[in-house]
Amino acid sequence: AVPTIYQYHEFAAAGGLIGDGGSIISSYHTAGVLTGRILKGEKPADLPVEQSTKVELIVNLKTAKALGVTVPLSLLGRADEVIE
Repeated sequence: AVPTIYQYHEFAAAGGLIGDGGSIISSYHTAGVLTGRILKGEKPADLPVEQSTKVELIVNLKTAKALGVTVPLSLLGRADEVIE
């Protein structure tokens, strides 16, 4: 097994070691809204660039233990959520 860090926190909740980024659900919602605007006739070049406004760091200690990985306390202290 290989320790992995994902860009979406949902992946850590599903068993990945770390998720550091926005919500995949939020990203899909934004993509849907922008797609709707394009389908209604707006030009893609005229649409604003959208970025996640909320970034979360999730650490899955259950996965870390299974992989034999020690997560530094400094990282755990920065985590928005720790899955035990």
